[in-house]
Amino acid sequence: MAESAPIPPPLVRPFTVSIPDAEIEDLKRRLARTRWPAQETVADWSQGVRLDHAKSLIDYWARKYDWRRFESELNRFPQFLTAIDGLDIHFIHVRSKHPNAMPLILTHGWPGSIVEFLKVIGPLTDPVAFGGNADDAFDVVIPSLPGFGFSQKPAETGWSVSRIAAAWVELMKRLGYTKWAAQGGDWGAVITSVLGVMQPEGLLGIHLNSQYAFPAQIPDTLSPEEQYAVDSLALYNGDMGGANHLQATKPATIGFALADSPAGQVAWIYDKFQAKTDNHGLAEDALGTDEILDAISLYWFTNTAASSARIYWENKAGSMAGPKLTLPVAVTVFPRDIPRLPRSWIEDTYANLIHYGEADKGGHYAAFEQPGILVSEIRTSLRSLRP
Repeated sequence: MAESAPIPPPLVRPFTVSIPDAEIEDLKRRLARTRWPAQETVADWSQGVRLDHAKSLIDYWARKYDWRRFESELNRFPQFLTAIDGLDIHFIHVRSKHPNAMPLILTHGWPGSIVEFLKVIGPLTDPVAFGGNADDAFDVVIPSLPGFGFSQKPAETGWSVSRIAAAWVELMKRLGYTKWAAQGGDWGAVITSVLGVMQPEGLLGIHLNSQYAFPAQIPDTLSPEEQYAVDSLALYNGDMGGANHLQATKPATIGFALADSPAGQVAWIYDKFQAKTDNHGLAEDALGTDEILDAISLYWFTNTAASSARIYWENKAGSMAGPKLTLPVAVTVFPRDIPRLPRSWIEDTYANLIHYGEADKGGHYAAFEQPGILVSEIRTSLRSLRP
């Protein structure tokens, strides 16, 4: 009797977040045994995370933060794994109940994750329930970048932004979408811009809340807005660029420093949120303590400090210039983004600019900080791409 052939696993498999109790208890023990560094010698954040603020956040993480609350929130959304280019990619996929919804892939950056998009899922997929119009409905696909969150960690080099973009094309094809749009900020904007360069069949257009549109050669004469862009880029690459530089040059070292220290993981991410959110003194003003710890906890429980940092190493030859795009591009500029680009350079880079919006508040992490504004901008800016 011939043996039956094994049944291959499905291309797309359901996924549920379930962190063992033992890992949560281990985290609490590690936090209780934190060895604190010396107090900073300045009265501001110029030396990095301030000890008193870090202690407060870590104490809340150890005593009051509830991972199970957040885990339940994540598991309210349909989540999946699918193997693309040899790597399991984790993603949230929510189909709208409204007919003719536009498929939209949302891409995060660092230290972002799927966490930052959770508050936009409902308004995008069910606009009527949030005061909108059914004609503005989207199906949303929110993947975790390779090496981030619950996506698999690459075991080889070569996961450039172009390779990730190609994986996103395959993901949308695998989900049955023939016409779709893309959105992103931070590294998500880089990947979305690469999709714009590739112009794969079916990509209708893109929306960016981070714009990579510096000219290859900075002009000698600058408008006040252009000078501000140059100055904010210098700040981004200088005093604010420590984490970026280390992750681009020593991601494995970062992994050693953070994989064994939850307090270190707090400082590494908290510092970035503090610097790049539109806050009134503390990142908690813009995001909330629980939201900050949701993001940090995801990095901790998935042990992705090193694997996420490698996106900088893999793409360290990149720059803030270009690429020039000809497909439909919509942008929203948030006032506290760093660097913040002028409209003149944005219009020069995106030949088919279908929407230019300026928000009245918000920083680098638009979906996380101002989900309502971002949802409104996505609805408005991509409306013209619908049939």
